[in-house]
Amino acid sequence: MIWDPKVSVFHSATATFHAPSNPSGPGGMYREVIRSTPFWSKGDIPGPRRDCVFVDVGNPEELGMKGLLVAQVHLFFKFSYNNINYPCALVHWYTTSDEPDATTGFWVVQPESTYRGMRHMSVIHLDSIIRGAHLLPRFPSDAPVYREINYMNVLDLYASFYVNKFIDHHAFEIVV
Repeated sequence: MIWDPKVSVFHSATATFHAPSNPSGPGGMYREVIRSTPFWSKGDIPGPRRDCVFVDVGNPEELGMKGLLVAQVHLFFKFSYNNINYPCALVHWYTTSDEPDATTGFWVVQPESTYRGMRHMSVIHLDSIIRGAHLLPRFPSDAPVYREINYMNVLDLYASFYVNKFIDHHAFEIVV
């Protein structure tokens, strides 16, 4: 057994997937960049950017969100074992509601925590990531929305989120 102790860290990965409903790519192929970087300088507020993703759970009998999980990527890395490269991601999991919200039709996710209240995180292979996901905060009706909320802290400030199926046609097809 050959273990290479070097671990390479990356701040982005490219997801390539078949989206036949999107005519922009040859044969329905589509690419998007998923980012997890400690410093994102584009826009008005520099800071970290940690994108969310859809993860395939490997059960072909389940369609749509019943066969997907949502996670936030905290780190992309690669290591080698027996001369085979393993591209991985460290992700923070979200639990998914059993059914879509009755009022909006959106699936609802919540940050998953351990019994000690810490983030439930794990390492996954990059091949299990399908594409990027977009989460919308579920604003409480009895609390104001503050101006200090931005893309860096919104996923840490709210207790639950809607999974946005309207980001593009492909997302609409897979988030049923």
